[in-house]
Amino acid sequence: MTDQLIGDVQVDERVPPVRSQGSDPAFFSCWDIHAYYGESYIVQGVNFDIREGEVVALLGRNGAGKTSTLRSIARLDDPQLTHGELWLDHQPLHRMAAHDAARAGVALVPEDRRIIPGLTVEENLQLAQIAPPVGWSIERIYEHFPRLAERRNQIGTTLSGGEQQMLAVARALARDIKLLLLDEPYEGLAPVIVQEIASIVDSIKKHGITTIIVEQNAVAALRLADRALILDMGNIVFDGTADEVLENEELRHEYLAI
Repeated sequence: MTDQLIGDVQVDERVPPVRSQGSDPAFFSCWDIHAYYGESYIVQGVNFDIREGEVVALLGRNGAGKTSTLRSIARLDDPQLTHGELWLDHQPLHRMAAHDAARAGVALVPEDRRIIPGLTVEENLQLAQIAPPVGWSIERIYEHFPRLAERRNQIGTTLSGGEQQMLAVARALARDIKLLLLDEPYEGLAPVIVQEIASIVDSIKKHGITTIIVEQNAVAALRLADRALILDMGNIVFDGTADEVLENEELRHEYLAI
């Protein structure tokens, strides 16, 4: 057993120290994360905790480090994580490869959606689904995504942009995940489709899935979120409720340009 000092307390480094927001223990913790793209120092000591079932909007201007933070959590090779710890439900993500983090319950829905060419909607879902499904069977997914049910035999890459976004989110749910990471889910979508995607994410929220949303449409993300984190130059500069950001014009102007 290897021990380390945290403040004046000696702890087993294989067990994460307990941190919390409010009265509930943290379900996901990001501790002092540093990450690089090549020589570029992108994520510069990011710290935050999330309670189980919480929806958090991770906001900031372009280049602030939002997507890099999500990709670090998902344990993808870029950016390169050089320091820090990531804990999900007592599991050390920072010690895992991307495929192990996925098995541990992390699902990243990237901005480009990554629908698999040549496969139908249902085949995309079947490929992602664990066997046997624990909570999200394909039929249950279709109940929440009726448009996908109508198009179950259509090639996924021939769907509209909004439908492809629905499929990307549904495919993540098919793996019975613990932490959903949404990178720009409204990018390039018409306002009416944004509202439809927002309704789906709100439905997911009601099922208690812990979610982090990165979105340039900050107001739309804040309306869904319980909390907001604002990144600036690779650091968290604000951690508070979504309503605090919606009500603070000076904060929005300074860090979000809205």
